Amino acid sequence: MILTARGIDVVGEAADGVEAVTAARELRPDVVLMDIRMPNLDGLEAARRILAQDPHCRVLMLTTFDLDRYVYAALSLGASGFLLKDVTAAHLAAAVRLVDTGDALLAPSITRRLVERFATATATSTSTGDPDPARPPGTPAAPRRLHALTPRELEVLALLGRGLSNTELAGALTLSEATVKTHVARIFAKLGLRDRAQAVVVAYETGLVTPGSRPD
Repeated sequence: MILTARGIDVVGEAADGVEAVTAARELRPDVVLMDIRMPNLDGLEAARRILAQDPHCRVLMLTTFDLDRYVYAALSLGASGFLLKDVTAAHLAAAVRLVDTGDALLAPSITRRLVERFATATATSTSTGDPDPARPPGTPAAPRRLHALTPRELEVLALLGRGLSNTELAGALTLSEATVKTHVARIFAKLGLRDRAQAVVVAYETGLVTPGSRPD
């Protein structure tokens, strides 16, 4: 097993989405590596159920380029990131460890491009009255309370939406990393966010960041 060989304890495996939900409930794993395309119950719905029964669990989605349209939905429902199926063993192990620390796998630029692409699709479908192609049917947009944020916190959230790390945020705002971490923690608390992945989604959904924009 790839992960076991790299010092990660694998507590269980599942052949389909239904088994994954049951296994997660019984085994209480720290991280679930979930294929978006699963038999009997697709990976998105399985991930939603797993996160509902255990909000502390982290879900890392596996996808392929032909399934790009599901990535935005995965981040919206609480997944901590995604990997392409041809990822190397070293990258896979590093990703599992990263999300286990509470961070989100947003470093690859493709993630931000996908979020931009489908945030645009969401905005277009909303304005035309068409169903949202990125959000799973029956899943309402979570209420956003941006008015609860201070001007500085809004600035930090906008930079989070562009994929900046804490170090990059500190440099852009001329702040210490400790101060940046405090702002990020307060933003998460006020908006009820799990991690940076959800922060990116919020920044685009609320129009705080527009597709294609970059930090000054």
